[in-house]
Amino acid sequence: MRLMDLIINTDGASRGNPGLAGIGAVISNSKGELVGKICKFLGKATNNQAEYEAIIAGLKAARKLTNSKIIVRSDSELVVRQLRGDYSVNNPILKTLHNNVKMLEKCFKEVIYEHIRRDLNELADELANKGIDDECSG
Repeated sequence: MRLMDLIINTDGASRGNPGLAGIGAVISNSKGELVGKICKFLGKATNNQAEYEAIIAGLKAARKLTNSKIIVRSDSELVVRQLRGDYSVNNPILKTLHNNVKMLEKCFKEVIYEHIRRDLNELADELANKGIDDECSG
């Protein structure tokens, strides 16, 4: 396994909240080079569930590439602050997803969560919406 740091931009989309949902993730190395992309339809979910699912998918993909440092970037301030421990997780479904993320963190030397502006997360957003659109049109 290579020791490379990765950056994962993630996004979850839900139309209806809850409604049809999709996830997107963009995995890059520390030089900014694209390493992988994820685009997936979830079915019915809330936006926060989709945000967590996107992070889970990104971390699962990253663990096949490295066990070093991971920076997860999301435009969901709530999810980022919950994962940092700033906010508690009260919703039982989100608590399960939160626990899944915490288990995946153990695969890496370090995982850092960063909240970013939506306009800096456009590709992950496009992939999340594509996950919904492709399923709906197929």
